Amino acid sequence: MHLIDNLQYANWSEKIFRQMREGGVDAVHVTICYHENFRETVANFSQWNRWFEQYPKLIVQGRNGNDVRLAKEQNRTAIFFGFQNPSPIEDDISLVEICHTLGARFMQLTYNNQSLLATGCYETKDTGITRMGREVIREMNRVGLVIDMSHSAEYSTLQAIELSERPIAITHANPAFWHPALRNKSDTVLKELAASGGMLGFSLYPHHLNNKSNCTLQDFCEMIAKTADLMGVEHIGIGSDLCQDQPDSVVEWMRVGRWTKNIDYGEGSASDAGFPPMPEWFVDNRHFGNIEAGLKQTGFSDEDCAAIMGENWLRFYDDNFTPGNASPDA
Repeated sequence: MHLIDNLQYANWSEKIFRQMREGGVDAVHVTICYHENFRETVANFSQWNRWFEQYPKLIVQGRNGNDVRLAKEQNRTAIFFGFQNPSPIEDDISLVEICHTLGARFMQLTYNNQSLLATGCYETKDTGITRMGREVIREMNRVGLVIDMSHSAEYSTLQAIELSERPIAITHANPAFWHPALRNKSDTVLKELAASGGMLGFSLYPHHLNNKSNCTLQDFCEMIAKTADLMGVEHIGIGSDLCQDQPDSVVEWMRVGRWTKNIDYGEGSASDAGFPPMPEWFVDNRHFGNIEAGLKQTGFSDEDCAAIMGENWLRFYDDNFTPGNASPDA
């Protein structure tokens, strides 16, 4: 089994890289941008290059599914890059291919707000995919940069599924039937996502869990079972949204960026403006085994557990990170 977590935004360190190895995590999709422009995002790529040089026995850059397989063989973790906002491409569609060349493999079309491409889940009116958004979707399909609609509004998400010629991903969100957070997705979205070959990554960020930090492992795994019934087990995986060791000031950067002078508390309040405690059964990368055990206790077979814990994402990587319909070995 290949263990893949398809979304983290930790305060990266040798400690966390070692915990990835202790937990047997073969690949992680890491957020490399929230609101950064192109040049600032390049600086973030540069920082990761330094980490790859510093910790070559622990981490390696991933560009396709075969890099996950090789990392597992070498007892390393493959790192895949993604953007939670389209800000790195600014207003220049040519930067889509450049970002993919640098190693980006996922890009959200929105982060909560209206962007040049689509509408975010916090806006009161969802106008859907914009003119530029349609062109960027086509270009992302061409180069192998996966469309991510985790923070997008409903109509925009449904339009992205329809417009994209390749499957899209919702890398870190949960079903709204379980917990009605603004970012969690309706049955309609989840069914259309599955029908198009897309993937959902279940989030462990407490604001998106039933009972938040007090969510039980049993409740979480039962939610996964209900979602599997809705979507099919082949379309689900983990996207933990783990923000380990981040200071509370980073939450402000996530939500506020440079677009307002006020503090945006999102779905919470001033009293929970920072990072809430993680559920006791999932605190860091060493605890994915708890999820696997919980899935088996819920009734999933060994094969279905392996699919959810990483094999589904690995298949998705094989099919969608290369240009057009090229072979994953290309």
